[in-house]
Amino acid sequence: MKPYVYFALLAGLAILTVLIAWQGFSEVTGTLATAGWGLLAVTAFHLIPMLVNTVAWRHLFQPENRLSIRKLLTARWVGESVNSLLPVAQVGGELVKARWIMPHGIAGRIAGASVVVDLTVAVLTQIIFTITGLMLLILYLGRDDIIIPVMTGVVVISLLLAGFYIAQRKGMFEKAAYLIEKIAGGREWLNVSGGAATLDKAIHDMYRHRGLLAAASTWRLLGWMLGTGEVWLIMYFLGAPVTLMEALLLESLGQAVRAAGFIIPASLGVQEGGFLLLGTALGIPPHTALALSLGKRVRELLLGLPGLALWQIRSGHHLWKQQQTMPSGKKQASASDSSQ
Repeated sequence: MKPYVYFALLAGLAILTVLIAWQGFSEVTGTLATAGWGLLAVTAFHLIPMLVNTVAWRHLFQPENRLSIRKLLTARWVGESVNSLLPVAQVGGELVKARWIMPHGIAGRIAGASVVVDLTVAVLTQIIFTITGLMLLILYLGRDDIIIPVMTGVVVISLLLAGFYIAQRKGMFEKAAYLIEKIAGGREWLNVSGGAATLDKAIHDMYRHRGLLAAASTWRLLGWMLGTGEVWLIMYFLGAPVTLMEALLLESLGQAVRAAGFIIPASLGVQEGGFLLLGTALGIPPHTALALSLGKRVRELLLGLPGLALWQIRSGHHLWKQQQTMPSGKKQASASDSSQ
């Protein structure tokens, strides 16, 4: 990891520790313990929005390139595990997804384009989901004075997304190959997809199919909405049930806060601070709001650790196969390099 990643990770851990200590370790962990085995139900429920998001991703492929739901769901699970538990700034998991599906007969340019466009669709639909939450928050609090700052933030985010979309259509990867190489996974993206120009063309071709994009966006938005059920379940098992409207507020704005803190691995501390503020606005005790965030962390661990293990097993198997097909002279050189 680069030095700034270590710094961001330590900063996130420090924020998380301070927030929990502020509310009392015993009180926060005691509230979380109330959920008990219910967190297994929360983990199982998360498979539903994950499946819906997989269907959205599948719609981006042309019929002749579509893999089975099972194969794509496994790729999404592993990619989500990487993004959730490793310091990869939400980029590494997308690269892992692209690599995961390539051995199944998907060309690198198509695999790379699919995850780039899927990420764009995810951000677009998250903006819609966030706007929904913000409008509900205004209605819930009955305060008109926050409308202007809220809408200003929405406009800024929308303009940034529009710029990202236009850049993709104008050949972003070919024109900015050097810059991309400097950020997380940049050169890997280009290597996987067969080069910047090839990736740009595949992305452009994918955007031409408006019907598939519309279907993918609809499914993605449904996936965000279903995430509301996860918050509702956690709060129920914490013994502090909320209404579906309150759960939607917590999920939509909580996800927006987490996305804003992407520079910190797993948005450690940022997510907790967001739930603390949102919970206070909704009348939820601070220790319960922190327990809600930690409940999500537990779900990430329960699903993410097996996902990371599967990724490592497959990577190890791939390396072993490469060693078996490598000429004996290269094997000795490789063994010599690894021993140094």
